[in-house]
Amino acid sequence: MRTSTVLLTALTAVISYYVYSPLPHTLSEPWKLMLLDATFRCAQDISNLAHYVGLGHHLHVLNFVSSYFDKLDPISTLNLKVTDTVFDGVEVRIFEPEKELDGTLKRSIIYIHGGGWALGSARTRSYDSLCRRISEDVNAVVVSIEYRLVPNVHFPEQVNDAFVATKYFMQPEVLARYSVDPHRIAISGDSAGGNLAAAVCQQVAQDKSITTKVKLQSLVYPVLQIFDFNTPSYQQNMDMPILSRFVMIKFWLDYLNGSHSFAHAMLVNNHTSLDISETVALRKLLNWNSLLPLSFKKNYEPVIQRVGNPSIVREVPALLDIRASPLIAHKDILQKLPKTYILTCEHDVLRDDGTMYVKRLEEAGVDVTHDHYEDGFHGCMLFATWPTYFSAGARTRDGYVKWLTENL
Repeated sequence: MRTSTVLLTALTAVISYYVYSPLPHTLSEPWKLMLLDATFRCAQDISNLAHYVGLGHHLHVLNFVSSYFDKLDPISTLNLKVTDTVFDGVEVRIFEPEKELDGTLKRSIIYIHGGGWALGSARTRSYDSLCRRISEDVNAVVVSIEYRLVPNVHFPEQVNDAFVATKYFMQPEVLARYSVDPHRIAISGDSAGGNLAAAVCQQVAQDKSITTKVKLQSLVYPVLQIFDFNTPSYQQNMDMPILSRFVMIKFWLDYLNGSHSFAHAMLVNNHTSLDISETVALRKLLNWNSLLPLSFKKNYEPVIQRVGNPSIVREVPALLDIRASPLIAHKDILQKLPKTYILTCEHDVLRDDGTMYVKRLEEAGVDVTHDHYEDGFHGCMLFATWPTYFSAGARTRDGYVKWLTENL
């Protein structure tokens, strides 16, 4: 009896550790989110243990665990043709709705999936389902890019893959092959995919060899800067499911091939202190005191260190690259960008990245629509179907699709 009590107590403690975490009542279905987050944290712990005992890199293991039951073959339906192919060396999955009988050219969306540049796939159930929904509802050809992942490759290879596939698709002869209207093309992505979409859109706008131009860019809770991990949303949501501040920093370091030993210094912005001349001017481009509305700033104060750790910038020079942090692009680049949609969620460390980009784009004269969801959390748009249905997920997805339908 005593042994059973001890085991029951231990089991209860373990379940409480993984499942329960205090969450704001304004979140969409908090108890369901606790369970979902517990699943993710369990997968992360398993991957870290596997890494520790030498079974493989923790990101390889985490990707395997998270996608093992989620891989889908390119299954076509009566209304949709789905194929896997290669664009100039980059794998893509293409979703084509039924051809119009009158030969009308179709709209197209180039989609770049999220996952911290290390997880996810165009072939997983979540992104396959999302792209099917977009293709059917918008009646558009969707090109979902299967860029290479960390740790197999690091920055800038993910950007290069996305740009190469985009540039190939936008050739007139390729667009003609898929019956796509060259004047109705959008580039879109979520989270780290939103980062890549923003970077690619900036590159396309500056590349004079690309004669076809992008009509829209659509970014869903994008990660856009590595300079300030103490914006109000990072401070407010530092331990929020499904993406904590510390996990986001580790994703950044893995992406830029930096050491995890820098993570704690970056938590307090020691990588962009006032004694690091390379970052001082760039920090001015994302002064959140002037870029965020008062309702987002609340009572939070900027964290700016006078003396920091210059070795981080020396050892991770990609930190200064605008392809990594599209938010620090200068106004002359932003002015060339197309009409933009940005979706943000209140309970997300990346909320202020997207909101600051809204303001910078507006100041550059770009037409921007900003949809903000007070009960949303990072990644929620992928959780819009059974068995991981959240009402915020369905609403964010439907609002995103509606904007594309009305504007593309």
